[in-house]
Amino acid sequence: MTQAQTKTPSTDAPVPDNPAANRAALWALIPCAGVGTRAGLSLPKQYQHLAGRALVLHTLAAFAAVPRIAQILVLLARGDRHFAALPDGARDRCESETCGADTRAGTVANGLQALRQRGAQLHDWVLVHDAARCLITPALIERLIDACQDDAIGGLLATPVADTIKMAQGGRVATTLDRSQVWLAQTPQMFRVGRLQQALAHAGASVTDEASAIESLGLSPRLVAGDPTNIKVTVAQDFMLAQAILLARSTRQNGEQT
Repeated sequence: MTQAQTKTPSTDAPVPDNPAANRAALWALIPCAGVGTRAGLSLPKQYQHLAGRALVLHTLAAFAAVPRIAQILVLLARGDRHFAALPDGARDRCESETCGADTRAGTVANGLQALRQRGAQLHDWVLVHDAARCLITPALIERLIDACQDDAIGGLLATPVADTIKMAQGGRVATTLDRSQVWLAQTPQMFRVGRLQQALAHAGASVTDEASAIESLGLSPRLVAGDPTNIKVTVAQDFMLAQAILLARSTRQNGEQT
């Protein structure tokens, strides 16, 4: 990550510890700058079609259906021409910023700076969500907001692990972990704009999610129950599963409307 990507803008006010004492806006950042190399596709995975439209449009539709979110900012790779080619109506309530970096942390840091330039305040909330988690629903987003808007730190969607967890060493089991203490992190992850800027600058480029950056400050984000279907589409099998779930949802919704 370059110095420009890690530099945190000067703060003109402290980040408040009591969210209830402030009227804070809600913003959404959608990192959409990946190239999808693990999926083995010629087109970035966020633009592959699932259930009749580009994967990322399923993601954006869920956020657009949450009225409490003031603005959705999609973070694009430099040279991205695919997003602008998507149907205009499918990008309602969305703006884009070409600020993708070499790492997710760098992209999000750049996105936070772009939000500040758009009027976001340090005490505002930001929800960061992977574009490739196209099975997110408005109900899950609302659940996270409800759980975190009065929290002193913020939190993330996550699911408790159901399987037995083994630690490996040299291809063999080293130990078995207590699965009651293990959760799988998902997105969105919701934190104050100013605090997340500070956390990313402190943690550096190696962190793979926002909660890890917040933890580097010695803080403990809230775990909010997510859903096992809120997967990150990464490999070919994920595309097949996401397609099946989206089609099942569409069939159910059509049945409820008849």
